[in-house]
Amino acid sequence: MTVAVVLLAAGASSRLGQPKQLLIHEGVPLVRRAAQAALGAGPVVVVLGARREAVAAELEGLRVRCVDNPDWARGQGSSLQAGLRALPPDVDGMLVMLCDQLRVEAAHLRALVATFERTRAPIVASAYAGTRGVPALFSRAVFDELAALPPAEGARGLIARDPSRVVEVALAGGEEDVDTARDLSRLT
Repeated sequence: MTVAVVLLAAGASSRLGQPKQLLIHEGVPLVRRAAQAALGAGPVVVVLGARREAVAAELEGLRVRCVDNPDWARGQGSSLQAGLRALPPDVDGMLVMLCDQLRVEAAHLRALVATFERTRAPIVASAYAGTRGVPALFSRAVFDELAALPPAEGARGLIARDPSRVVEVALAGGEEDVDTARDLSRLT
C-alpha cells in the first residue's frame, strides 16, 4: 500500500503572533523537523501559504514537494484540499500532519502507516488526551469527504463523524502544540 504525507504548514499563526513553522525547537525549525519525521512514512507534500518563501527556505535539501494554497487564509480545510490535489494518483492513503505537534516523531508516523496496512481502516487517527486527531491517515475511500470539507474545517470533524471506521494509535503528549506565547516557552 502506498501512503503519501501531507504536512500542513500554510497558516499565519495569528494567535502566536509569529509564524510557528519557523520557530526553533532543539535547534531545528518546526516545519523542517516535521518534514524530516514525515520522510520515513512516504512521499511528502508540504502545503504552504503565509510566509511561503521563508517556510520553503527551511525545507531546502529535503525530498519534499511544496505546493501553494492561495486560499490558506480561509482555513485548514482549504490546505487539506490543496494537499489532496497534489497527491500522486496511485496513493492508497494520505497521512495528514501539522508542524507544531512536538511529540510527533517518525516512529509514530510509521506506526500509523503500519496500522493502516494491517487493518485497512478508512481512518487511522492518533489518540491523545481523550480525543482522536492528527496525525491521522485517511484511506482513498474517504478522499471525497476530505475534498468536501468546508475551507474553515480541519480533519477532526471527519475523524469524529463515524467513530466505527476509526482505528486509534496512541500518541503520548499529542495534545502539546504551539498556539500561544505560553506554548512557545516550552520550546526553550
